[in-house]
Amino acid sequence: MHSKILPYSLLFILFLSFGCANTAKKDTKSTKKIEPKKDSLNLDTIKAKEAPEKFVLTEDNVLDFFFNYSKTLQESTVKITTNLGSFTIQLYDNVPYHKANFIYLTKKGYFNGTYFHRVVKNFIIQGGNSDNVSVIKKRKEIGRYLLPPDTRKGHKHHRGTISMPSSENDNPHKLASPYEFFIVVTKPGSYHLDKDYTPFGKVIQGMDVVDLINRQEVDAGDWPLQNIYILKAEVTK
Repeated sequence: MHSKILPYSLLFILFLSFGCANTAKKDTKSTKKIEPKKDSLNLDTIKAKEAPEKFVLTEDNVLDFFFNYSKTLQESTVKITTNLGSFTIQLYDNVPYHKANFIYLTKKGYFNGTYFHRVVKNFIIQGGNSDNVSVIKKRKEIGRYLLPPDTRKGHKHHRGTISMPSSENDNPHKLASPYEFFIVVTKPGSYHLDKDYTPFGKVIQGMDVVDLINRQEVDAGDWPLQNIYILKAEVTK
């Protein structure tokens, strides 16, 4: 009788042992430390955080910036190519802010793709603006600022003079709109502008192209009936 019971007892003990062992293994797995899954890193986000903040001109920093920028300039001439031809401008050294501004915008490629958007017969041609979204975007990236007039350096609005219009905003001090410019075509000049606007250069080559632009047909608001494109502005020397 005992000989039959013993095998069953052994089997029962072995069964319990095997079950406990499996439970122990399962418990070991269940208590294994689970490492939190690391999210995949967004490289674009990291680069954006690491990239230096883009420099933008403002009313607060513009004078200091152009004062220092003007000291680094070796160039003083700019060639402007339009769909009607090209002309070259010599910039005055003693009007540092306006000269520096014009060269800075030229090197930034701002004027490329803008228009001569205002043509007043026998008076001026005015350029540097456009109704294209790309030009608005360029202005936003470069900054929003105005320049103070600099009218006491002895320069007059002779024929061929390049000068800077004042902002159309409430502007009793005639602060200059830095993204636009005008060129006088009047013979011998338009000297009534001397006290209010800043001459900062003159056309030294291609005045015939300036005259050609001034002869284009315009509407009642002095906007040319056919767009006059500034294809490229480049600093030459």
